[in-house]
Amino acid sequence: MPSAMTKEQGKQSGRNRSLSDPATLRQFASQLGEGIYISTPSGDILDANRAFIDIVGVGSLEELKAVKTHDLMDPARRSEEAALYESQGAVQSFEFELKRPDGGTRYVRDTGYVVRDEETGELFYHGILVDISAQKALEDQLVELSVRDPLTGCYNRRYFAVLEDKLESSASATWGCIYLDIDDFKLYNDKHGHAAGDSALVDLSRFLLRQLRGHDVVIRVGGDEFVAILHGALEQHVLQVVQRLQAAAASADVVPFSMGWCARQGDERLADTVDRADQRLISVKVLDRKRAERRKAAS
Repeated sequence: MPSAMTKEQGKQSGRNRSLSDPATLRQFASQLGEGIYISTPSGDILDANRAFIDIVGVGSLEELKAVKTHDLMDPARRSEEAALYESQGAVQSFEFELKRPDGGTRYVRDTGYVVRDEETGELFYHGILVDISAQKALEDQLVELSVRDPLTGCYNRRYFAVLEDKLESSASATWGCIYLDIDDFKLYNDKHGHAAGDSALVDLSRFLLRQLRGHDVVIRVGGDEFVAILHGALEQHVLQVVQRLQAAAASADVVPFSMGWCARQGDERLADTVDRADQRLISVKVLDRKRAERRKAAS
């Protein structure tokens, strides 16, 4: 018959079974992949587990204590989180870009609450920090894929909403627009086949990307139509880009194309600028067609 459990054995049996057991709790905190920390409203980090130390990118708890939480966050985001602590006494899934002392960054999700020491009245933050860098990278990749044209690699129409938010956030922002399409693309496809047509679209998109600045944007809006958005461009600069494209196309192995262009007027929206460039393209093509007809009649 089994002997009765001793008092000491009873204590040992509680290990790994209850978070009320201090040794179990210490082991649990040390093994977690999520960062656990205790800090103060003034930014001092008092204690943390190994995962938190690794997320911040320092070698030890002593090195970590030399870092202020204020140094790890953008000041604006830090103010937002501090306001939540003050008004609600806690933060839930607060995401921000953590700036490590070594210059690297991590995207993290912070959850914490305010604790008041009953004896001294001091306030502390007890929190859990989760590194979501991989998740964030995947999300960014999925977003990027959703706004890219799979054939040419240019942006697609979905990107217009993103671009509008960026550009129209400032009433004084300037931009230019070049709207272009391939001349007689349907006839080209009928004559050479759709595979050749796809190749021509790819070649044209690469040509445009080479000729424009790195921060300009090329969007395939459908079929053989492309829109180039030139950041910070006025009318004269847009015209210079158009002339450069025309000159480069004369010696490049790309299909013939036509362009309409303009620059933002006043505080008009991006969609209105694009529409004016499109209307100018239509006018250019009509004029070119009339010239061709006159040349044909004269011959």
